[in-house]
Order: sequence, then C-alpha cells, then structure tokens
Amino acid sequence: MGKLNGKVAVVTGGNSGIGLATVKSYLKEGAKVVLTGRRPEALAEAAQSLEGDFITVVADAGNVSDQKQLIDTVIDKYGKIDILFLNAGIAPFATISETSEDLFDSIINTNLKGPYFTVKEAIPHLNDNGVIVFNMSIVHQKGFPNIAAYSVSKGGLRALVRVLASELAPRGIRTVGVSPGPIETPIYAKTGLEEAEVEELGAGFAQAVPLGRFGTSEEVANTVTFLSSSDASYINGIEIEVDGGLSQV
Repeated sequence: MGKLNGKVAVVTGGNSGIGLATVKSYLKEGAKVVLTGRRPEALAEAAQSLEGDFITVVADAGNVSDQKQLIDTVIDKYGKIDILFLNAGIAPFATISETSEDLFDSIINTNLKGPYFTVKEAIPHLNDNGVIVFNMSIVHQKGFPNIAAYSVSKGGLRALVRVLASELAPRGIRTVGVSPGPIETPIYAKTGLEEAEVEELGAGFAQAVPLGRFGTSEEVANTVTFLSSSDASYINGIEIEVDGGLSQV
C-alpha cells in the first residue's frame, strides 16, 4: 500500500518538469491525480507516460475562471480533495527597468494570483487533515538580479503559506512550501534568453551550489511527496529548500 493510497491530489502545471515528476510519484504512492496544463497537446503527451487513476484538465494557472472550473471538475470526478500542489509558474528574465506592466501582470497572475484563488476555490472541498503544497523558489531569499517580478511572486507565496497554516489549522489542514534551487526543468527554456545565455546561467548556478550540480525534478518531487504524506504530519507553515545548499551558504 502506498503512502497516499486513496488520496485525491491536484497538481497544477503537471505536464512537465517538477509537476510531471510529482504526478508520477503521487500515482506510484496510490493517489488519484488531477493534473493541469495550458496546452492540450502537452497534457496528452504527458498522459502517455502515466499509469494509474488520473485525469487531465486544460487550465491556465493565471486565469481565475479556469481555476474555478478545475476545482468543479475535480469534485465532479472524485468528490473531494486531499492534496493540492500549486506548482504551475513562469519565470521570464527582465530587470526592473525592462519589466512592462503586461509582463509584471502575467507573472503575478500565473505565480501568485492564480494559486491564491485556486486555494480559495478548493478550501470548501479540502478534507480535514488535508495538505496544500506551494512550489516556491529560493529566489525570494537571495536577491538575484533580473528576476524581480518572479521573486516578488514567490515571496508572496511564502507569506501565503504562513497565513494559511494559521487559518486552516482548526481543520488540521497543513500548508507548506517547497523551494527549489537550480533544477533541470523546461522552465529555463521559457525565460526568454538565448540558448547560450541559458547555458552560461546554468554553469554559474551550478558553480554556486555547494553540491556542484543542478538538482533533478525527481528530487523535488520526492520532497513534495513526503510533505504530502502522513510522514510529514507535524510539518506545517514552513518552506523546505531543495537547492543543494545554495540558499544556506
């Protein structure tokens, strides 16, 4: 019997990277999983690699109406939610001077506003003693250049984790965050940088990490699965850095 046997889990942005790795881990541990993505073709491709009880839902993480429809679909299919993993996010690179209002709104809508209202819609359907996990980032701790709006969005999630841990405590619902450092995921291809710039960025990150390498999506997924299980039953309101020590030294 798996650690999540019979649990219903929702994973936003579950068609690639950390999201897809977590979906696979949840399914392996016996959960029923609803995974989302913006592109039907990406979801269909991801589904081909999965085994278990799952459904896919096309939904834009930054669209509040889409998120409401997502929760309605989950309840229609499974009737409850035990685990909510708010994973979807974008990370365009731009200095503050280069950040347009449209770019700022896009980042905040996807990374902060969308998750906020997804949680709002999900709360009435979350089982007591359920779990909410946010995919954050160490960027809000370090002050890296060229990612101001992204850092602001992740810092907002950190504050939200603390508030939810307090507000939902009477129902035994835990709220936690996982903060990856440099991880080998497709998000680096979506930064707007040229391939050579991405490779240079990656090399610099790897040198800064005490372990001297990028992490893998599976390493983050293992942490998310742990936090989602009863093994982490007394862990609440915190963020766990999965960054090879980058944020600590």
